[in-house]
Amino acid sequence: MELTFSRQPEIWAYLERVAAERGLLGHIRFGCELQEASWDADARRWRLGTSDGPVSARVLIAGAGPLHEPSIPDIPGLAEFEGELFHSATWDHSHDLAGERVAVVGTGASAIQVVPQIQPMVERLHLFQRTPPWVMPLANRRLTSVERRVYRRVPAAQRLMRSAIYWAREAFAIPMLRVAIAPLLKRIGEGHLRHQVPDRELRAKVTPDYLPGCKRILISDDYLPALTRPNVEVLSEGLAEVRGRTVVGGDGSEREVDTIILATGFHVTDLPIAERIRVAGGPSLAELWQGSPQAHRGTTVAGFPNLFFLLGPNTGLGHNSVVFMAEAQVDYVLGALAHMRAQRIEAIEPRDDVQRAWNAEIQRRMKGTVWTEGGCSSWYIDRNGLNTTLWPDFSYRFRRVLRRFDPAEHVAIGAPAPGSPTPGPPAPEPSAVSA
Repeated sequence: MELTFSRQPEIWAYLERVAAERGLLGHIRFGCELQEASWDADARRWRLGTSDGPVSARVLIAGAGPLHEPSIPDIPGLAEFEGELFHSATWDHSHDLAGERVAVVGTGASAIQVVPQIQPMVERLHLFQRTPPWVMPLANRRLTSVERRVYRRVPAAQRLMRSAIYWAREAFAIPMLRVAIAPLLKRIGEGHLRHQVPDRELRAKVTPDYLPGCKRILISDDYLPALTRPNVEVLSEGLAEVRGRTVVGGDGSEREVDTIILATGFHVTDLPIAERIRVAGGPSLAELWQGSPQAHRGTTVAGFPNLFFLLGPNTGLGHNSVVFMAEAQVDYVLGALAHMRAQRIEAIEPRDDVQRAWNAEIQRRMKGTVWTEGGCSSWYIDRNGLNTTLWPDFSYRFRRVLRRFDPAEHVAIGAPAPGSPTPGPPAPEPSAVSA
């Protein structure tokens, strides 16, 4: 069945096919964990410690992603739960939920994917919610036979539709960038709620009290209807404690459950990979950031030569696909590597003053947006109160500012002396990509 929005198996198959067609699989070490990475200033190489042994690389590209390391809540008794317990990102596929009493903790993007899928099979589903999300219509449907024929025979039609979807999503940034007009999105969300949740008491429980976009907006047509089913209960005071097989809500109510599924999100502003990257003899990247990740153009970091981030600080989006952002960064990194090779530069890093100016401008532009003034507390905000997660503008502008690598913004290490002949490019050297 071909839908407007592809399901996970189709996306996974596409990624596997492209990797095979482009000859990438032979260059990937699956199941190999990066344990530490240290810049050797004398050798001008990254020394990597991995679960497969040591690796030396000229360039380190950190593509671990911000939504990767599960965040486990500190709930009394959770670790001693006597039933089955797992995070949505580390799903136990061997465990059968059929006929079970299940508690789902959290109501973010993970929960809206999990709840509609498991609701029909479980005996009882207790959804522990601290803050309800804004849910917008997905409008997913089957493609008609006419559409499929047109897309097959006229590739330009497919590209045109993709472009239309992109610009429609870009338009969502307008009310998010100006908190004064954010209520325009609120009307859409309220209409979706009224249509899908007829029961007033339940609707009151799942109606947010902040502006859409302040927390991540969720797009779904089946999440809210799943909450209305007879075997689903929404507990709006969150999960306070676990005793044996008993889960205790914030209101003191108790439920017996067989399985707890944590849909509690990820470590975002406290990226675990930053604890593993350091300059030899110096602080780790996490110690340098002190809770507020910063990079130049979200990609390079002052003091860390030949380190590039994909989806680094302030490259997330609240309105469009971050794949677009990662693609822009890949082009930027390739431009940097091409410059280094052409000029026989062994290493580069951004100038500290340039990086500081870039991040100061990011925070200046963040003011007045729904992401900082929408009336909520979200995982976009780091422990120092800064939004170091999102790009506070349209995504096409991010691609525009990354369209060209600017050597003047960087410090070159190992460049030829001024006036010396420019030799030809050196042979390619290995790079390491951590994903």
